[in-house]
Amino acid sequence: MQDALNYNAFGKNDIRGIFPNEVYSELFFHTARGYVKWVSTKLAKTENIRKPDKMCFVVCMDARLHSPELKNAVIEGLTTAGANVFDIGLAPTPLGYFGEFAMYNKEMLDDTKVMGSLIITASHNPSEYNGLKMTFNKASLSEDDIKEVKAKTEEVYELSRQGKYGYYKKGWVKKPDLISMYSEKLLNTFRVDNIKIVTDCANATAGVVAPELYRKMGAEVIELFTEPDGTFPNHHPNPSVEATLDSLKKKVIETKADFGIAFDGDSDRIGVVDEKGMMITGDKLLLIYATDLINELKIRNEKPVIVSEVKCSQVLYDEIEKMGGKAVMCKTGHGYIKAKMRETNALLAGEMSGHTFFKDKYYGFDDAIYAGCRLLEIFTKNKAKNPDFKLSDMLKPFDKITVSPEIRLNCPNELKKEVLKEVEKCANEDIFQTKIKDIITIDGLRFVFEDGFALIRQSNTEPVFTLRFEASTKENCEKYQNALIELTNAKVKEKTTLEV
Repeated sequence: MQDALNYNAFGKNDIRGIFPNEVYSELFFHTARGYVKWVSTKLAKTENIRKPDKMCFVVCMDARLHSPELKNAVIEGLTTAGANVFDIGLAPTPLGYFGEFAMYNKEMLDDTKVMGSLIITASHNPSEYNGLKMTFNKASLSEDDIKEVKAKTEEVYELSRQGKYGYYKKGWVKKPDLISMYSEKLLNTFRVDNIKIVTDCANATAGVVAPELYRKMGAEVIELFTEPDGTFPNHHPNPSVEATLDSLKKKVIETKADFGIAFDGDSDRIGVVDEKGMMITGDKLLLIYATDLINELKIRNEKPVIVSEVKCSQVLYDEIEKMGGKAVMCKTGHGYIKAKMRETNALLAGEMSGHTFFKDKYYGFDDAIYAGCRLLEIFTKNKAKNPDFKLSDMLKPFDKITVSPEIRLNCPNELKKEVLKEVEKCANEDIFQTKIKDIITIDGLRFVFEDGFALIRQSNTEPVFTLRFEASTKENCEKYQNALIELTNAKVKEKTTLEV
């Protein structure tokens, strides 16, 4: 054994890196053991003591070529820590989350309790990446939780290295048909008609569930790239990058479909194009969901809390408030969004990236397949009232603004914090040529102007800054964009030169 593992892949929301340099079998094996030890510690603090042999964890994986090897390592780590496993194989990440809520029979559980899930995936990253998402007690691990799991992993690795790691007995592995359980639940919830859609599963995990589920719900479904293939031969599995939607756009227009749905690599993010083949960004999509939810709850005089993140349009926040909801801004990242939802009792949340979270009639985790079901339902309801209804009809408030696409600027991870401090120090009204009303610092820097904003924040998963801009005119949007890009690039160059 090595003297130490490489822990560089441990991040804020999950473990993620390039295989096999940063993520590899030995790391995942010991992380699984460390995770079990961490769970035991958490339970001991609440006096809800449960030995590993009474615990069960759901494990699944995405379509990457190295995912089976990493999944086997995780399962071996869990079972040699004494815990038990429900192995659901190749499946969307939301199926792993659903595994904590599913109703199993007593024989399947065998006097154990499902305590969490471990999901082998690198989501939207390129095929050479892989990673591990973890949940416990029906919630994603927070940044602090992941730090604690890392510490426990270091402990068990050192014990293993010294030959002192032991366990009572090896846990069992079972393979429940969770996909059927999940599909049955959604089919009992949704029925749609008079609708034609195109699905693009990006040769990733959605292909094993989504097209057939939507078809059984009553939709006419035209499929693109359904067969899982971890090389992602047709396009990158990231629907928030507009170029990946080209095939979907063309097919929607060609077939005169009502809209198209795309999925990322592990199916927790949705991408949508309207009947004209135009991309519907995450904030616009959230407005569609929010409009439907607020109108439903008005009847009961309820004011739902809806959470979104710093990259989203001000139009979204203003419209939610205008319609009678309560809009809350949050840091970017699925872990932060879920925590903010719990804190505020929110019924709905979403990110620009396409992560969408429903607590209304659902469990609150990000599930692109379920989000697609809700969109089909919204379309069906509106089409019944107005035969000429189009999805784009719900997006008219965005007509009054100009927005930039998400812009990515490279910056080494170790320099991002320093560069951001320099940007904050040097950004002023002279640079932007307009008055700065406010600077929101909950996640990076969001410079708020009279007619829009300029945003720069650190990516949680890659060595880049993400930037976004909005204004009442194209000229102002470009002005803010050019100013912040020029300043950021100058500071990155300055810091990189100093490092060299």
